[in-house]
Amino acid sequence: MTIKVLITGARGFIAQSLLEEFKSNYKVICVGREELDLLDTQRVYKYIKNGQFDVVIHTANYDAAPAFTTKDPTKVLEQNLKMFFNIARCSGFFGKMLYFGSGAEFSRPHWVPMMTEDHFDTHIPADQYGLSKYIMTKYTEKSNNIYNLRLFAVAGELDDWRYRFISLACCKAVFDVPITFRQNVFFDFLYIKDLIDIVSWFINNEPKYNVYNVCRGKTCDYQSIAEKICQISGKNLAVNPQNPGLLQEYSGNNTRLLAELGQYKFTPMEESLRNILKWSEENRSSINPEKFAY
Repeated sequence: MTIKVLITGARGFIAQSLLEEFKSNYKVICVGREELDLLDTQRVYKYIKNGQFDVVIHTANYDAAPAFTTKDPTKVLEQNLKMFFNIARCSGFFGKMLYFGSGAEFSRPHWVPMMTEDHFDTHIPADQYGLSKYIMTKYTEKSNNIYNLRLFAVAGELDDWRYRFISLACCKAVFDVPITFRQNVFFDFLYIKDLIDIVSWFINNEPKYNVYNVCRGKTCDYQSIAEKICQISGKNLAVNPQNPGLLQEYSGNNTRLLAELGQYKFTPMEESLRNILKWSEENRSSINPEKFAY
């Protein structure tokens, strides 16, 4: 029997990427706000009860971080929690729910390199976004069928090229624009195709835990990534951090995840950059350099 999957946040990068890969293997319904307002408690209840989904993948997110966003930063906590709990309260009507947490739930000022799942709850986030993810995890830890796939950084072809570092850097290379960034930092970037593989595993298997760090467990810094993009593209572009020094590393330990997946082979960074760069070149007509955030 074909697995029936509901994906929320239809316009988002992760939702679009999952839909593209999953539509040939699963019966996928991907909804945005127009199809299903996740803030409407009763409508969500009826939709999920009637849908009888095997898996709900909750990607919808209220994040006011991008400088150009029209979202209200004072509404982040309220909106994220209401969307999450409107779905979670329907847990008796679906097989399992997968959602994407964030390293922000560890509390940004207290990040350490390669954080394990046990680093959670050593501090409570002060920011609304991190606190919303923290509260979701506290609930998830006691759930029977809800799983937090905690992300740190994801990059891929359909990511928002206006401000997301790797996509923006690739687009800048395509348009011969110097690659600038606020300050150098080491991030644990996961390629979207690897995330899709991991999500598929969670769809088809029963995990031992409710919370997993979903990451490569390996870091790379902005400076090195930008230089690699220039090398792959054959462009001799300036790579300019606006401020000296390093920001706080943002990375996770994936030992728990790999114990479940087995010997998973992550896509090499150079290959993922090459793929994103190729996509940027092929889609340059839909990219407007005037909208680059920095």
